[in-house]
Amino acid sequence: MKNSFIIAFMLFAFVLKAQDVKELTLKDALQYAIENKSDAKKAKLEVENSKYKIAEVRAMALPQINLSGGLTYNPILQESALPGEFFGQPGQVILVPFGQEWNSNAVASFSQNLFNQQVFTGLKAAKSTREFYQINQLLTEEQLIEKVSSSYYQVYVYQQKLKIAESNLESTNKVKNIIDGQFKNGLARKIDLDRISVKVSNLEAAKQQLINAVQLQENTLKFFIGMAIEQAIKLPENTMEVTAVVFEKNTDVSNRTEMALLKKQETLLSYQKKAFQAEYYPTLSLNANYGYQGLGKEFPWLAKPSDGVYWSDFSSIGLSLRIPLFNGFSTSSKVHQANISLEKIAEDINDAKLALNYQFENAKTQINNSVINLSTQEQNMKLAKEVLDNTQNNYVNGLASLTELLDAENALTESQNNYTAAQLEYKLAEIQIIKSKGELKTLLN
Repeated sequence: MKNSFIIAFMLFAFVLKAQDVKELTLKDALQYAIENKSDAKKAKLEVENSKYKIAEVRAMALPQINLSGGLTYNPILQESALPGEFFGQPGQVILVPFGQEWNSNAVASFSQNLFNQQVFTGLKAAKSTREFYQINQLLTEEQLIEKVSSSYYQVYVYQQKLKIAESNLESTNKVKNIIDGQFKNGLARKIDLDRISVKVSNLEAAKQQLINAVQLQENTLKFFIGMAIEQAIKLPENTMEVTAVVFEKNTDVSNRTEMALLKKQETLLSYQKKAFQAEYYPTLSLNANYGYQGLGKEFPWLAKPSDGVYWSDFSSIGLSLRIPLFNGFSTSSKVHQANISLEKIAEDINDAKLALNYQFENAKTQINNSVINLSTQEQNMKLAKEVLDNTQNNYVNGLASLTELLDAENALTESQNNYTAAQLEYKLAEIQIIKSKGELKTLLN
C-alpha cells in the first residue's frame, strides 16, 4: 500500500508538472522579455526618471520662496568704545554695549531669475535628455530582441538534435534486436552483436548529453527573458520554418536606432557647449524679503513691549545683476573641451555608420550563402536517408556488411545535424538582416 501511494503521488506530481509546461513561441518569448527582463525595466525607469530631471531644471526658472527663522541669546553683549562727548563726559572713552540679550526673527524670501541663459539652455537640454532615454529604451529592447531570438533558435536546434539522436537510437536498437536474433540462431557473429551494442551505448550517452544541453539552452533562454528557471517550457513544432530567400536589397543604416542614439548624444553635447558659452552672459534676478524681529532682555516669544521685548517688521526689494568679466579663462577652457567632445562624437557617428554597413553586407552575404548551404544539406539528408534504407534492406538480406550499415547511419545523423545547423545559420543571418533594416520590433507582431 505504501509503495502504491508513493507511485500514485509521483504520477500526480508528474501530471501537474506536465500541465505547467508553458508553450513559448518566439513572439511570446520576446514579449515576455520586454515586460520582465531587468534591462528593459530599467530602460523604462530611465524614461520615467527623465520627467523629473526636466522638472528639476525647470525649477531653476520658477520663483524660489523660502522661510527662515532664528532665536539667539547673547549672555555677554559686545561693547563698543564711544567718545565721552556723546554722554557729557568730554575727554573720556565710554564702553557701551550694543544689542539685546535676546534676538528672534522670521524671514520670508523670494527670488526669481529674470534672465539666465544657462537656465534656458538647460531646459532645452533636459527635453533632449528625455528623448535620449526614449531612444535608449528602444535600443535596449532591440538588443534584447536580437539576443532572445538567437537563444530561442539555439534551443530549437538542440531539441532537434535530441530528436535526431532519439530516432537514431530507436533505429539502431531495431538493428541490434535483429542481430541479436540472428546471433541466437547462429546467423550472425558475436563481434557484430558487440559492435552494435557499443553503438547503442554511445548513442545513449550522446542522447543524455543532448538532454543536458537542451536543459542548459532552455535555462539560458529563460534567463534572457527574465523567466523563472524552474518554469518548464516547450517550443512549437513549426518554430524553425525557413523560407530560404536570397537577399539582394540595400538598406539605409542612417535610420538605425544606434545612429539615432549617437545623433541625440551629439545634440546633448551641443547644448552642453551652449551652457558653457552662457557663462559669458550676464544674469539678472529679482529678490525680495519680508521679516519680523523681536529684541529684548527677556525670552522674546509671546512677550510684549511691557515685558521689555520690542517687535518690528522689515522688508526689501531689489534687482541683482551679475556681469562676468574675467574668470581665469575657465569658461573658454570648458568651451574648447566641448568642441573636442563634439568632434569625437562626429567620429563615433562616422565609425558607427561604417560598422553598420559592414554588418549589413556580412549579413547579406551570410544569408545568401545559407540559402545555398540549406538546399545542399536538405538534398544530402534525403540522399543519406535513401542510402540507409537501402543498406538496411541489403543487410537484412545479407547483401551488406554491418560496417556499411553503421556508416550509413552515421552519414544520415551527420546530414541531419548539418541540415539543422544550416537552418540555424540561416535564421541567425535573417535576424541580422532584420536588424540592419531597423525592423527588429516587427518580430513582436
